[in-house]
Amino acid sequence: MPPSKPESLKKKISENSHFQVPTPTPTPSTMMLQHPPPLHSNSTKFSIFASAFSHNLPPSSAHDMGLKISKRASSSSSSSSSGNFRGSVKHGTSNVYDQRAQERVLEEEASQISETGLKILQGQAFPLGVSEVDNGINFAIFSQHATAVTLCLSLPKRGNLYGLDGGMIELALDPRVNKTGDIWHICIEDLPRSNVLYGYRVDGPRSWGQGHRFDGSIVLIDPYAKLIEGRRYFGDAKYKLTKFLGTYDFDSLPFDWGNNKLPNIPEKDLVVYEMNVRAFTADESSGLDPDIRGSYLGVIKKIPHLLELGINAVELLPVFEFDEFEFQRRPNPRDHLINTWGYSTLNFFAPMSRYANGGGGPLKASREFKEMVKALHGAGIEVILDVVYNHTNEADDENSYTTSFRGIDNKVYYMVDGNGQLLNFSGCGNTFNCNHPVVMELILDSLRHWVVEYHVDGFRFDLASVLCRGADGSPLNAPPLVRAITKDAVLSRCKIIAEPWDCGGLYLVGRFPNWDRWAEWNGKYRDDIRRFIKGDPGMKGSLATRVSGSADLYRVNKRKPYHSINFIIAHDGLTLYDLVSYNCKHNDANGENGNDGCNDNFSWNCGFEGETDDGNIKALRSRQMKNFHLTLMISQGTPMMLMGDEYGHTRYGNNNSYGHDTAINNFQWGQLEKRKNSHFRFFAEAIKFRQSHRVFARENFLSKNDVTWHEDNWDNYDSKFLAFTLHDNNGADIYLAFNAHDFFFKASLPSPPPKRRWFRVVDTNLKSPDDFVHEGVPGCGSTYNIAPYSSILLEAKS
Repeated sequence: MPPSKPESLKKKISENSHFQVPTPTPTPSTMMLQHPPPLHSNSTKFSIFASAFSHNLPPSSAHDMGLKISKRASSSSSSSSSGNFRGSVKHGTSNVYDQRAQERVLEEEASQISETGLKILQGQAFPLGVSEVDNGINFAIFSQHATAVTLCLSLPKRGNLYGLDGGMIELALDPRVNKTGDIWHICIEDLPRSNVLYGYRVDGPRSWGQGHRFDGSIVLIDPYAKLIEGRRYFGDAKYKLTKFLGTYDFDSLPFDWGNNKLPNIPEKDLVVYEMNVRAFTADESSGLDPDIRGSYLGVIKKIPHLLELGINAVELLPVFEFDEFEFQRRPNPRDHLINTWGYSTLNFFAPMSRYANGGGGPLKASREFKEMVKALHGAGIEVILDVVYNHTNEADDENSYTTSFRGIDNKVYYMVDGNGQLLNFSGCGNTFNCNHPVVMELILDSLRHWVVEYHVDGFRFDLASVLCRGADGSPLNAPPLVRAITKDAVLSRCKIIAEPWDCGGLYLVGRFPNWDRWAEWNGKYRDDIRRFIKGDPGMKGSLATRVSGSADLYRVNKRKPYHSINFIIAHDGLTLYDLVSYNCKHNDANGENGNDGCNDNFSWNCGFEGETDDGNIKALRSRQMKNFHLTLMISQGTPMMLMGDEYGHTRYGNNNSYGHDTAINNFQWGQLEKRKNSHFRFFAEAIKFRQSHRVFARENFLSKNDVTWHEDNWDNYDSKFLAFTLHDNNGADIYLAFNAHDFFFKASLPSPPPKRRWFRVVDTNLKSPDDFVHEGVPGCGSTYNIAPYSSILLEAKS
């Protein structure tokens, strides 16, 4: 099967339409974002930016800052407003190298500045974003090709946290003073330390053929904004055209992590649970208060379920700020959809604000995200983030949705061809220019921020092959970004996982540049296991290779079996239940005439397409789901399962359900309860059995002393039976057999180790609770008659 291509299949379409300026509802400060140390203290970082500068540093002699200040009505800050905003009074002042001259000019201009209540200073180039400095709040933004940059501010009314102070204050930066190299900067005294919204208007060359997409009429999000303000409730259609702006908070106390310790689970011991924060508890069946459903706090409430299941790591679908209404910005066949997966990033630093409970907004979201991480860590569960650095929400040129990078410096942030056209290796209209020095540093700063500020344990990189492309899209043997992530001191403790393909055909499974650290989503494992279990001929050898840790792919240099992230099901594609219930995808509800989603699913409906009352078919489907899960849990490597598969969640054959904020994606807690003592029980027992038996999670690849294959006919194309014994140093061997034939297979059992006998632990053909007996059932003879499409596991015990 071709590699999973979630982004190409989603074909996210968004538009550059006119937006409403938000009327934010700021909340009292509840936390403090600790900004990273100034980059100017790091000569290496400074040199990276300096290498991209096309301008000399400004001279030290005093000259006019040329700041232009105006107050605009709220509606005028929408993307439809005119770009002519330079009719305000010009304020001359000196630069910081002549402090007395600066103070004199500021004093002379006091009458004009007093209109805003703000005092303006030159500012500093580092750190990028917003930072608190001794003399005020500093703003710094990179743009190599911009000719004009204007800082736009919305201040809260004094004493009223629910409105804007009459409009936007706009401060046009003078490149002679407010620019160092390619970084534009300004410092403002007496600016509130929180509840301020801000953005930038950026103008420059209009030559699309050279790759530029400047438009000075649009207020843009700072790429380094640590918090994003927009609509407060997920999917609130009344505010679907809301503008997103950056905000900050320097008032609140640092988050109290207490004695919370990082789990630091060895990679070989991980059992990963891929999940969506919102979908996990959004359904009414979660039993949670409506304000908590679909939130970070909702995840905390359901930690007991995760512990009962037995997993020890969650891999969260994107939690960076995204716009769930991106498909509804203009009439189109998909304007009924709501992006619920989140693979469409607005900003790489800010947590998704609408995952805060009760419409709490960005400050609350930041604190509650930390509370979630702290609670998961307290339960011994690691937090891995699914991150999307291969593209952004800004789409293509035909249906662009300009919110940040495109308008700040398109030619730097995105890959363009020789004609200035966007290259598209992501399937979403644009491709982030990851190995450009400035873009690379942005990504590294983002990753460090999530580790230092939010204590996350690792990252899974969506369409990671994009990270291996140069500015022109050509593959790189040693991509600088991938190497930098590998060698970074802050990221050294993190799990780093690649989805080793992209939508341009760069398929790197087993070949991703890894420096012996990167793990990979093993797409070949997924395909081979699916094909064997459903009964395809000629797959016996492939099954043996995959359950052994895929040594054909990963036994290179110092790589280990756990660098293979084994999975059968992921967020994109069919669920486990649908894999055994549908031969074809059923994606009509997506509005793309069934053209989206993968066509090669290696699925089998067990005799009937979709739902049925036939007891035999339902029993077969149940066996097949158990076969898949057992195979996953006994394989060498790192297993990953999908949220909902533990009770048999269905999307009714939709294998690309990115746009449905409904029961199609939402965890159904009622169904879990109905299957708690059958399907769920088997899944939980299999996970716990894996974790209590080290033979399934070896540090190194299997040797001839570790496994015995009970097979002398590997070349038999029609054979669909495989049996083997995993040897334990203490004699607690494990015998496994998989029968994908449509008839019973009488297997001869090997002799158990001395003073041991075989106990039946698993027979997927049996009904619960006999299908999985953790302590084992004695009485196995010299043979075992294995049912069609079923598996067994025997344990040698004294």
